[in-house]
Amino acid sequence: MISDAAENTIEAARQENVTRILDAAERLFRHYGYSKTTVADIARDLGMSPANVYRFFASKVEIHQAICGRMLAAGYQMAHETCHLPISASDRLRRFVHGQYQMTVETMLDQEKVHEMVIVAIERDWHVIEKHIDSIHALIADVIRDGIAAGEFVEQDADVASRCFGAATINLCHPQMVAQCLSKTNRATVDELIEFSIRALKK
Repeated sequence: MISDAAENTIEAARQENVTRILDAAERLFRHYGYSKTTVADIARDLGMSPANVYRFFASKVEIHQAICGRMLAAGYQMAHETCHLPISASDRLRRFVHGQYQMTVETMLDQEKVHEMVIVAIERDWHVIEKHIDSIHALIADVIRDGIAAGEFVEQDADVASRCFGAATINLCHPQMVAQCLSKTNRATVDELIEFSIRALKK
């Protein structure tokens, strides 16, 4: 039997290889683009054989999924911190949407190759995207509950209100929508859309 210490060592080594593969893949995806990068390219960058990469990931799609999962986890962490700030519920929602918008513009749109990765993930409707959306809705619902308890927002179903708030502000968080609206002059501004959505929670 393998001891617990040995199993931990094996798992640590496996995780190190997984991290190395994801780091290399993300670097190449950012530089060359997702569609132009192959598993062979990733293996070559790491000085290993493609077969060795396939020991940890079944396909390039699976690698891409894992990278998107890491990106979404970073976005969730930022949202979690914002939604737990010791400020009013309204201000937390303002900061949350502003933060998501800035992250979308700076991380996903300023870097064209990153944008490509995200669009591919959205088009494939991966479970990691849906899980992230559910997690964000849960955070917003908790903020809305705090707002109701504090008398900021009217009594309502916080889960329904969270989904509606997300739908009302999706233009500021969805990469494709943000990209399409950036140069438009006949669309609501970031602040106008945020304030409109928050007012809806107060009525």
